[in-house]
Amino acid sequence: MKAARLHKYNEPLRIEQVPDPVITDSSDVIVKIGGAGVCHTDLHLIEGVWAETLGTELPYIIGHENAGWVHAVGSAVTNFKVGDPVIVHPVMSCGKCLNCRAGEDMHCPNLKFPGLTVDGGYAEYLKTSERALIPLPNDVNPADVAPFADAGITAYRAVRRAAPLAKPGTKVLMIGMGGLGHIGVQVMRELGNSDIIAFDRNKDRLNMALDLGAVHAVEANDRAVSQVLSLTAEQGADIIIDFVGTDQTHAESLQMLRKGGTYFVVGYGGTVKVPSLNLINNEISIVGSLVGNYNDLYQLMELHARGKVILHSAKYALDEANDILKLLHDGKINGRAVLVP
Repeated sequence: MKAARLHKYNEPLRIEQVPDPVITDSSDVIVKIGGAGVCHTDLHLIEGVWAETLGTELPYIIGHENAGWVHAVGSAVTNFKVGDPVIVHPVMSCGKCLNCRAGEDMHCPNLKFPGLTVDGGYAEYLKTSERALIPLPNDVNPADVAPFADAGITAYRAVRRAAPLAKPGTKVLMIGMGGLGHIGVQVMRELGNSDIIAFDRNKDRLNMALDLGAVHAVEANDRAVSQVLSLTAEQGADIIIDFVGTDQTHAESLQMLRKGGTYFVVGYGGTVKVPSLNLINNEISIVGSLVGNYNDLYQLMELHARGKVILHSAKYALDEANDILKLLHDGKINGRAVLVP
C-alpha cells in the first residue's frame, strides 16, 4: 500500500510502498482509510518533540485522526462487518484495566496509539481494534468527519469539563480558533451558557468563530490582554481554554483569568509558570486536558449527526502530505486539512 512514513526527524515524510497491515489478534480490524486529519501533533512528531517520551522506532506511519471503511476483521469481531463506515477512536486500549473500565481509554497503561506508537493513518489501510470503532451512517463520507477522531474529541473533552462552570453571566475565553478551536466554540455553544470570546491572530478564523457562536472576537496582538480585560469589566475571564499552549499564551492567560477562574490547558509546547502565592491568593485552577475517551467521541458524533457541530475542512491527496504539513506549520490552514489516499 501507499503510505507516508517518518524515517528521520526534521525531514519530510517519504511517500512510499509498504506492506499492508495484517490481522494478528482476534479483535483486530483493518480499516480502509477514507480520510486522515492533519494535526499539529504530526508536526511535533516530525520535529522529534515526542521522540524521548514515546520511543517509537523509525520508520513508521504517522496519522491519528482516521475514518474509513472496515476492510477485514479478526475472528472475535462481532459488531462490525466488511464495508461498514467507521470513525476510529485514536487509541487501541485493552478494555481490561481499571482505567478502561472507568471509560478513560486515554489512561490505559497498555494502549497502542496508531500514528504515535504504531503505524497510523497516512496510508491506504490502518490496523486498529474493534473497541476503537464507532459506526457512521452509510451516507456519511468518512473523509468529512475524520478530524473529529482527535481534534474533535480533544476540543469536546475540554469543553465538556468546563461546561458546568459556564453558567449564565460568565465569560469563557477560547484561545486558538484553528482545527480544535472552531469545534470548541460550537461545543461550548451547545453545552455551556457563557458568553464566548474567541482569540486568535487570524481575522478569517475569528470571523468563522463569530459565525459559529462566539460573541466577541479579539485579535492576538500587543493590545489583546487589555481588550479581554475590557470585555470582562476588568475582572478577567471566568474560564480560559487554551488550544495553543505556548509560553506566550500561558503567560497571557494568567493575566486574563478572573480570581477564582479556571484555566484549561489543551495545546502544549510551552511551560506554565505561576508563583504559588498568586495561585492561592487568586484561587485559580489550572487543569490539563488530554484528547478524549470513547464516550466523548460518541457524544460528539451525536451532536454532528444533529447538525449542532460542523467541521470546517479541506481535502488533499496523500501525495501532498509534506506540502500540507508545511501550510499547517505556517498557519495557513483554516479549520482542518484531511489527506485522502
